[in-house]
Amino acid sequence: MSEKEQARLDRQLDKLEEVLPDPPSKFLAWVRRPSHRFVRVPLAILLIVGGIFSILPMLGAWMLPLGLMLLAIDLPFLQAPVNRVILWAERTWTRFKRWRESRRTR
Repeated sequence: MSEKEQARLDRQLDKLEEVLPDPPSKFLAWVRRPSHRFVRVPLAILLIVGGIFSILPMLGAWMLPLGLMLLAIDLPFLQAPVNRVILWAERTWTRFKRWRESRRTR
C-alpha cells in the first residue's frame, strides 16, 4: 500500500514541477532527491509553521500544503491523506474552471 501511495505522491510532485516556473521547479527537484532528507524535513516543518501563521506578511496559505507534501515524502502515514487532498483540490479546481468558462460563454 505504501509503495502505491509513494508512487502517487511522486506523480503529483512531478506534475507540480512541470507547472512551476524554472527556478522553483529545479529547487523542488533538488530537494526531492533521497540524499537531501536532512534539508527536506526542516524545510517542510518551516513551511508548515509559516502556513499556520499565514496572516503575517510574506507568509501564505500556500506554504502549508507544500510543507505537508514535502513531509509526506519521508513519512509514509501522511502519504495517503496528502494524496487525497491533492486529488480533491485538483478536481475542485477543474470543476471551478469549467464553471467559470461556462459562465463566460452565456
